[in-house]
Amino acid sequence: MAKRLCVLMIVCVGIVVTACSNETEDNKSTADQADISTEEKATENSRTLTDADDAGSGQDMASTEQQEDNAGGEEAASQADESTQADRKVIYNANLRIEVTDYQETVDSIQAEVSERGGYIVDSNMHEDDEEGSISGRVTARIPQGEFEEFVQIVEDGSSTVMESSVSGQDVTEEYVDLESRLESKRVVEERLLSFMEEADKTEDLLNISDDLATVQQEIEEITGRMTYLENKVDLATVTINIQENNVAIAGEEDLNTWEKTKQQFMQSINFLLSAFSGLFVFIIGNLPVLIILAVIAVILFWVINKRIRGKWRNE
Repeated sequence: MAKRLCVLMIVCVGIVVTACSNETEDNKSTADQADISTEEKATENSRTLTDADDAGSGQDMASTEQQEDNAGGEEAASQADESTQADRKVIYNANLRIEVTDYQETVDSIQAEVSERGGYIVDSNMHEDDEEGSISGRVTARIPQGEFEEFVQIVEDGSSTVMESSVSGQDVTEEYVDLESRLESKRVVEERLLSFMEEADKTEDLLNISDDLATVQQEIEEITGRMTYLENKVDLATVTINIQENNVAIAGEEDLNTWEKTKQQFMQSINFLLSAFSGLFVFIIGNLPVLIILAVIAVILFWVINKRIRGKWRNE
């Protein structure tokens, strides 16, 4: 009996010891798992922070690159605007109406200024008024656009009076760009037609392609002609100058000659009187016989008429 109790006690103690050891192991494994999870979480947090830093740095780099791209775009846009302004095609025209003291001298000066600036005279005409003795005319000149404003100012400064001055500009940039686009497309069509002509075997096809090619080439010539005309108008501005001579000046003492003119007028008056008396004397002496007869007849008529009048008074 006692042995059985001892065996039971030993078995119970063994069971208790085994249970405690198992619990200790379970606690250790749970702690290990917790440590592992903690380490994993820490690792994940560090990776998250690293990724966040990388993302932030990436965003900073992206924003920096975007700012650089924006700056480059703005610079390119400004350069494009400047090039567009530089490439604008404007036709300038000026109309002037001036008064000068010497017409021919002014025309010679204008021609010299035009030649010096690389321009040329398009038209020049002159009209002289015989009654008033004044001269008027018009000169049309073509001046390089870079010398245009300076030339207009020189003409105005060289005149005595500027009665009218107007400057106008016509922007033909849009038309010129459109012509360039049309010319490019027409040249592409021309190249295709030429290639088709080389590949064509039938005579009918060759004739049709030749007609189309001639039409396209004519359009190309018209476009290039219009572009050349616009380029000439843009490169050389047109200046039309209407000139009126006004040479009225105040006469000086040497021009008036008052004393000389007075003496001449006095001598002319004396000569007139002498001429009148001389003519009267010649008339009287030369017609003296006739005058005597007329005088006798006048005296007789006067005596007869007077005698009749006295006789009537007496009868009354």
